[in-house]
Amino acid sequence: MQKHIISLLVDNEPGVLSRVAGLFSGRGFNIESLCVAETMNPSVSRMTLVTRGDEHIVEQIKKQLNKLINVIKVHDLTGTEFVQREMALVKVKAKRDYRAEILRIVDIFRCKVVDVSPTHYTIEATGTAEKLGAILGMLKPIGIKEIARTGAIALSREKKGKEGAYGKD
Repeated sequence: MQKHIISLLVDNEPGVLSRVAGLFSGRGFNIESLCVAETMNPSVSRMTLVTRGDEHIVEQIKKQLNKLINVIKVHDLTGTEFVQREMALVKVKAKRDYRAEILRIVDIFRCKVVDVSPTHYTIEATGTAEKLGAILGMLKPIGIKEIARTGAIALSREKKGKEGAYGKD
């Protein structure tokens, strides 16, 4: 089954998230990750969800989503060009012998140390799921205490015209 990233614009109202999640659970579909936040318009939220299924199943999901009153737009980003990122906060044991190694890993992966205690570092990592998997793989032998991870957020890429990506040269 193929992974699908679906971007929804929805009314920013109570109960919308529950109705979308209910549509999935009521039909036996799983949501692997879900991120929701207000857009530049405070009355609209962008919901990015990741699910798995064949083309027929995902087509049915999109049709059902479009029928929900509070759903403004449904866009399956799979098979299109898009930018995707995830974020993770990782609390790592910072024993004296490993502090330099942790900081080296943070530097290599262009992450940030966002909190320090005498025994732990909290690291902020952003990037693709593969990048986060790689940094977690490097930190695991050192000792990960806790992880909080967002799941995918994504936006479609704009088509590049004659003017290039940044307008007229």
